[in-house]
Amino acid sequence: MANKETLDVEKGANHATEKGEGVNQLSSHDVGERAHATETSRRHHAACSSPPREEYEEEEIERIPTYRSRAVSTKPNALKQITKTITARSNASVVDPGPPPEGGVKAWLQVFAGMLVVTNTWGMIATFGVFQSYYTTELGMEPSAVSWIGSMQMLGHFGLGIFTGRALDAGFFHWVVIPGMLLSALGIFLTSLCHTYWQFFLAQGVMNGIGNGCQFTPSMSLVTTYFARNRSAALAVMACGSAIGGLLYPTIARQLLPQLGFPWTVRVMGFIMLAVGAVYTSLLRPRLPPRKSGPLFELSAFREAPYTLYVIGLFLVCLGLYFAFYYISAYAVNIIGVSYGTSINLILILNGMGLPGRLLPGYIANRWLGPYNTLIPLAFTTSLLMYCWAAVRTEASLYAFTILYGFFSAGFQGLFPAVMANLTRDMSKVGTRNGMGLSVVGWASLCGPPIAGALIQRSGGGYLAAQMWAGTMMLVGSCTILVGRICITGWRIRERV
Repeated sequence: MANKETLDVEKGANHATEKGEGVNQLSSHDVGERAHATETSRRHHAACSSPPREEYEEEEIERIPTYRSRAVSTKPNALKQITKTITARSNASVVDPGPPPEGGVKAWLQVFAGMLVVTNTWGMIATFGVFQSYYTTELGMEPSAVSWIGSMQMLGHFGLGIFTGRALDAGFFHWVVIPGMLLSALGIFLTSLCHTYWQFFLAQGVMNGIGNGCQFTPSMSLVTTYFARNRSAALAVMACGSAIGGLLYPTIARQLLPQLGFPWTVRVMGFIMLAVGAVYTSLLRPRLPPRKSGPLFELSAFREAPYTLYVIGLFLVCLGLYFAFYYISAYAVNIIGVSYGTSINLILILNGMGLPGRLLPGYIANRWLGPYNTLIPLAFTTSLLMYCWAAVRTEASLYAFTILYGFFSAGFQGLFPAVMANLTRDMSKVGTRNGMGLSVVGWASLCGPPIAGALIQRSGGGYLAAQMWAGTMMLVGSCTILVGRICITGWRIRERV
């Protein structure tokens, strides 16, 4: 019994021992699994969470320079690529117009429209002798004061070219020509309502002059872009508009002044200007693509000796050139003693000679000599004729002088824009450079007739001092133009220029 109990105790002890070992073994296994799970969780948390601040700052410090260096190194290339793309697209959108067509329906329509522009602008200015005579004889104004009205017209006509010529190059042709046409006609309509000197000065001189300037230079420069070889002939035909207007408007004045009086005669002129303006504004079309960028003044042109000397010579010639156009009618009435109607006939002849005077020299220049070579003898002959005017004492000799001066001065006026255009090689700048040169002509036209009028007034109504002054200015200017021609080819006078 005792042995049996002893055996049971030993079995129980052994069982307890085995059970304890099993518990111990299970606890060790559970601890291992828990430790493994804890380590895995810690590693997973470490991987998902932000690194310690020290490590983050170290990585950030290492990344930032690399990023900036890449940005700096790639930025110029990116800008260069963008600029290249924009330039390529811009160039693709501009169609190269090619060389001037030298003819064809469209090109000659531009010449015809340009001739109508000159009819409305330069033709009206060529008519100023009628107004000069009317204002001095009928309204009792001083000749020198009246000259300022016509001179302001001329300044606006040529002087604004420095701005309006650039407008053509920039692609704003119709934005200046159409308002200019309306403003020019408005100035004439307002002239019909004027009674005092300052009213005439502002309406006819300033307003009409500005309107003319908005039209003339852009239209003339536009025509030059359609021709290269035939440019002289095209501009000569265009310049015939001055003779047409110089015949049309004085004829209206002679026929209607006795019947309708001054106000309605001038209004008829205004209505004709509107009708003619409607035609040419619908026909004129720029050929070259616009040049948006570029200076208003092409000062580099004055570093070219031929261009500079030509512009200076043009200024001196034009100081005296328009003296006869302003005063031939008054000279006929006050010195020769003819009637007012006969004096208007002289203006008609003076302007009418502009048709052959522009066409024949233009043909010679285009066919044989070139515009510059043709211009020089015309300039010298016109200046010598101004001296000859001092010897005119009879009505017959006055008619002879009027015919000759009208022919040669018209030839000069018809060709000097062609010479200026030929001195410009880059046709995209023709509006700017022509405008600069014509602005100089405008200032000469502003100063010349009033100076002549002041000399007449200072001489007690005599014309000799004014005639000698005008002839001398024109002769010196002709010599300057000749020097500019020599700068181009030297003394090789047979070379076409």
